[in-house]
Parts: sequence; C-alpha cells; structure tokens
Amino acid sequence: MNLHKLLAISKAIAHNLGLSSGKCRYSPTCSLYAKQVFHKHGLLMGAWLSAQRLLKCHPWSRGGYDPVPPLTINH
Repeated sequence: MNLHKLLAISKAIAHNLGLSSGKCRYSPTCSLYAKQVFHKHGLLMGAWLSAQRLLKCHPWSRGGYDPVPPLTINH
C-alpha cells in the first residue's frame, strides 16, 4: 500500500472515530463532497476523487470552495 492510500484511509478512519477537529476547510465539506462525487461519478472515479480531496484537507491547506468536478466525455 502506498503512502497516499495509507494517509487517506487513516484520515477517513480518524474522522469516523471522532478524532477530527469537526471543522472542514472546504465547501462542500469533505463528507458531503464524497457523497456527491460517488453519486455523480460512480465507484472508481468517486474513490479516486474522494482520496484526492482527503489528501488536500490538512491544517496547512487554504481550503475554500471546491465543488465536485463535472462529468467529462472522452471521445
């Protein structure tokens, strides 16, 4: 397992155990973002985008508005 996956999983576990600060730097919150991204993009892309978001969410991030990206159609 690589470091990025381990960090994302650790952050998710800490959040679920109530160890997070309870304040998300992003809008929508990371948990709402994850729900929206899985609904819009499906399982695989949702997991990828959620992991990227969790890795960006740390005390030194600027935060701000970070919406779920639109669906893209590749030809």
